[in-house]
Amino acid sequence: MAAEAREFAGLLRKAERVDKLNWPLDFARRIWLNGKAAVLVANGPGPKLAGEAVEIAQGREELTGLVSTGFCGALDPALKPLEIFVPSEILLPSRDREGAVLHPLACTRGSVANGALLSVDRVASSAAEKCELHATTGAAAIEMEAAGVAAKAKEYNLPFYCIRVVTDTAGESFPLDFNRTRDPDGRFSRMKIIAAALGSPRVFSKLIQLNNRCKAASQALGDFIADTRF
Repeated sequence: MAAEAREFAGLLRKAERVDKLNWPLDFARRIWLNGKAAVLVANGPGPKLAGEAVEIAQGREELTGLVSTGFCGALDPALKPLEIFVPSEILLPSRDREGAVLHPLACTRGSVANGALLSVDRVASSAAEKCELHATTGAAAIEMEAAGVAAKAKEYNLPFYCIRVVTDTAGESFPLDFNRTRDPDGRFSRMKIIAAALGSPRVFSKLIQLNNRCKAASQALGDFIADTRF
């Protein structure tokens, strides 16, 4: 489960076979990897859309586990771009909610970073916000969907895993506030992002740099998952 199709680009390159699934989601594919079948779905950012994606997949497949994957932002200054992050725990935005139970990966290759992952329904757009979140929560990284996937894993009594890749460091700020580009359903509006980019050469240049890093991050994530056993 990811937010956007591009987060699966690196993994799709590793697949032995890819079938498109006609599901009511932004992206749905069945792939064969290392001789085993897996379903990849993306439905937009945030826990609500992630939870809906799981519900749709559960209604069409006999799932044996759920993996929340994709990009994450660093809160810990020690985390570097393209670093694989496998959280030791997931912190939810509401203190009165029970945290997610993570299943350990059976086998991995290469080094990974660990720590707490903060899962919230917003983008940490500035270095100042990241610094504050790191200080107040102790989380090492931040993302938007793991809480929604974890809740469905608990509801369906399925093993839950989480694998992320760092796209932006703790000291970096985005060229615009992506929270303001979300539509009423919570998805990022491409039109709003394009409008912001066209209105400022600096924003356009920074977005191109971010997009290139995201492509490299997706490749690193795909390489890691292809060598991972659950």
